[in-house]
Amino acid sequence: MSNPGTIALRADPRGLTRPVVADTVSAARTVTLQFDDNALLPILYGEHDRHLARIEQAQGVRLSSRGNRLSITGSASATEVAETALRRLWRQVERGEVIGMSEVEAALRLADGPSSPVPAPRAGGGGEGREPRLPLADLPAIRTRKGAIAPRSHAQAAYMDQLARHDMVFGIGPAGTGKTYLAVAQGVALLLAGRVDRIVLSRPAVEAGERLGFLPGDMKEKVDPYLRPLYDALHDMMPADQVQRRIVSGEIEIAPLAFMRGRTLAHCYAILDEAQNTTPAQIKMFLTRMGEGSHMVVTGDPTQVDLPSGQRSGLVEALSILEGVPGIAVSRFAEQDVVRHPLVARIVAAYNRADESAGQPSPRFQSGMGGRRRDGNGPPRQEGE
Repeated sequence: MSNPGTIALRADPRGLTRPVVADTVSAARTVTLQFDDNALLPILYGEHDRHLARIEQAQGVRLSSRGNRLSITGSASATEVAETALRRLWRQVERGEVIGMSEVEAALRLADGPSSPVPAPRAGGGGEGREPRLPLADLPAIRTRKGAIAPRSHAQAAYMDQLARHDMVFGIGPAGTGKTYLAVAQGVALLLAGRVDRIVLSRPAVEAGERLGFLPGDMKEKVDPYLRPLYDALHDMMPADQVQRRIVSGEIEIAPLAFMRGRTLAHCYAILDEAQNTTPAQIKMFLTRMGEGSHMVVTGDPTQVDLPSGQRSGLVEALSILEGVPGIAVSRFAEQDVVRHPLVARIVAAYNRADESAGQPSPRFQSGMGGRRRDGNGPPRQEGE
């Protein structure tokens, strides 16, 4: 293999060397990484080197390994992205984290973009001055009983940064971007650290018109179908027996939005999911429940409103009123931030293009007015993030 660049290797305390590649007249260059623990390399490379193959495919580079060295050959920009992704994955391997294709995709997304989240105004600072931001690779992960949860996109990294810095955060964007999942993870982390006394998770039971008394069964049977995605997120972060024990003790409460009326939520972490299906009065009621020592996160997708036709979404109204208020942060996700199966982002994009070609406004630009889902009938969407 030819080597068009001159490489010097500098010691790196994190277990791999820092390559410095001299300028070359060739369009290609080679960067070599050296790792200090050969036993971990199979985890980094993946079964049959499938992780390396994915990086080669995504960036158009050539990866070759020999012993504890891995060489990356390609254009300057492509090798830089591949190197950054591999360094991130190596740090995860060293921490004992499980590495799969989803982690590889996340590392590539994070490497191919800005080096830090977009700065936000200081909480309560009225917009003057901005707080410094850590490089993405150094952002702390959210730690739960089942392991660490790290950002998988730049939008997620900025969102996690805001969750850690602000008492009230709005997470806005399509399903599959992780906005609800990361909010639950932050709440679990604060509960385990003793920084809040309880977690309150809520959704509007709009599919039942909030008239739960008309449904058969006891209250738990009535609300469980609407709140199942929140249970699923909790079970991803804590053992099932602990989730159940904390629900029984009141440390974790999962309830329809209608149950929040008249309460003060003090020293708790409160999450309102699917907020696009609240009325203006409902979301105002929820936001004003905030008590001393509490944090609130509101998540939703204004393009997926399931309210009756002509009813304005409370989430849309709240954003128009509260965005820019000191101490309140708003994180916005787009279709390219979807971190589920890669096909999900393509499906969202395809539907947007279909709307635009049919002369309808893309959901990305809808105001949040209007009735059921895009097709106007059928059961409402369930967003399990």
